[in-house]
Amino acid sequence: MARRTKRLWTDEEKRSICLQTTAPGVSVAQVARRYAMNANLIFKWLRDTRYAPGPPGEPEASCFLPVEIVDLVPGAVQDRAVDTASAAGTLEIDIAGGHRLRIKGVYDPEALARLIRGLSV
Repeated sequence: MARRTKRLWTDEEKRSICLQTTAPGVSVAQVARRYAMNANLIFKWLRDTRYAPGPPGEPEASCFLPVEIVDLVPGAVQDRAVDTASAAGTLEIDIAGGHRLRIKGVYDPEALARLIRGLSV
């Protein structure tokens, strides 16, 4: 009996195989047969965000940005004319690309997330 050897797939091969499963009319089983592999392995790769193809327009991989929470030093705020909307607080975010966001008052979290995603690319 012939002994089976374990096939090692590169990350690029895994991404390519996972991308082929998104074609219209193509099943995971068909792609698995094309590469002489078990479909369960492809399903495992599809659950991994490194290999799974995302929706169009979305970044391929998620990333975490460093966050630093600092206390505001009294007297450091130059604009003392604060309206009631900004009384809710100030949020300051430094993004890796050199951008800095400073949000005062009430904000829409979804719109802020879209803005950060756009600046992070």
